Amino acid sequence: MTEKKEGLMEKIVSLCKRRGFVFPSSEIYGGFAAVYDFGPYGVELARNIREAWWNAMVRDHENIVGLDSAIFMHPKVWEASGHVGGFADPLAECRECHFRARVDHLLEEVGVFADEKMTEEEINQLMKENKDRIKCPKCGKRDFSEAKKFNLLVQSNLGNFTGDWGKEPTYLRGETCQGIYVNFKNVLDSTRVKVPFGIAQIGKAFRNEITARQFIFRKREFEQMEMQYFVHPESASAAYDEWREKRWQYYLDLGIKKENLKWHEHENLVFYAKAAWDIEYNFPFGFKELEGIHNRSDYDLTQHSKFSGADLSYRDPKTNEKYVPWIVETSVGLDRTFLAVMTEAYTEEEVADGDIRTVLKFPKKLAPIKAAVFPLLKNKPELVDKAKAIYDELKSSFMCEFDDNGNVGKRYRRQDEIGTPYCITVDFETLSDGAVTVRDRDTMLQERIKIEELKKYLEDNLGK
Repeated sequence: MTEKKEGLMEKIVSLCKRRGFVFPSSEIYGGFAAVYDFGPYGVELARNIREAWWNAMVRDHENIVGLDSAIFMHPKVWEASGHVGGFADPLAECRECHFRARVDHLLEEVGVFADEKMTEEEINQLMKENKDRIKCPKCGKRDFSEAKKFNLLVQSNLGNFTGDWGKEPTYLRGETCQGIYVNFKNVLDSTRVKVPFGIAQIGKAFRNEITARQFIFRKREFEQMEMQYFVHPESASAAYDEWREKRWQYYLDLGIKKENLKWHEHENLVFYAKAAWDIEYNFPFGFKELEGIHNRSDYDLTQHSKFSGADLSYRDPKTNEKYVPWIVETSVGLDRTFLAVMTEAYTEEEVADGDIRTVLKFPKKLAPIKAAVFPLLKNKPELVDKAKAIYDELKSSFMCEFDDNGNVGKRYRRQDEIGTPYCITVDFETLSDGAVTVRDRDTMLQERIKIEELKKYLEDNLGK
């Protein structure tokens, strides 16, 4: 375990709010715990992360197709998947202040790690053995009730306005992959894919987390980026190893340092899983799961065949062999990737006269704003007009920003804090030589570029 980065989380949370990356949801009403909104720069960063993932999973693989399944699904989907009966966390209540907390989190704080397959009796035994060490995060007392399992599915009353109220509750989906499984046959019948092939999806999921924490790392409404890869049972192990390698390389290509990543193997697998490894990232609070890669066997398609009555087997067109495909899954949260990218990019460095500048050194393909265009002085119409003309020319090709607020030095600092790779300044020389000053975010070096060469300059350098 790498040492926690002192104070880094607080700095990132502050910058996200101050610079419009992430806002607390419903803040004017006091906020809504574990729910957040992406601000103007946050939506751009999130969009770029989605695009990077989609390119790596779909556009770079001719045998992977996309899907966007509905958030609402038939309730029996969640019975078949096991979520209705087994998707639960153990909770305990502080007898002093009535604060409810996840038991695994309470135990983790004192260095005890509970297995997710433990019974309530086994979990309560751990609580009993450590009762003098476990304190309430809210009031600090050491007096908790016995743990009880709490289902994480979020119920809805969608369409339930009849006398049968409550007999068949509707749920907000707890994960996006179930929409892929129930569309397996539709994709087969409507496209030319053949096993092995994958279905990728990006979408919202919902979990009734009681003690969600650590900013956007654990949210009640979050976004998943998942790919389910359908393979012949005998090929599952090789496909699993292949996807582990690909997903590790993806983060290196995304600009994550190798030393901030590590593998974690699940020691106690759920009964249907054949292998499960997590890629962990060194967040400000230590190494935690970023992405899971799982060999799920044929459990999912078999379950949905059983509960729906539909035949979800596959017949090989060459050999005529009929079988239920096994599934290799890659699953990552957009929000966790967002936080990892912010953590990786956050930099404080000393500049002239001992001054410290804060800069987000995003990979250029992820930066929310690619270039900012300045007039040297905002009260000189000839400079403003020329700068706006350049901005208008570039904005159709790049996400750009026009900025004339404050002096140029302050504009540089503002753009550094949102991670803009290039700042373009129109000065009085521009009016005579047709060139602008382009300042690099990372090196702070400046060079003169002809206006007619700007677009190619950005295309060449933003692609690096």
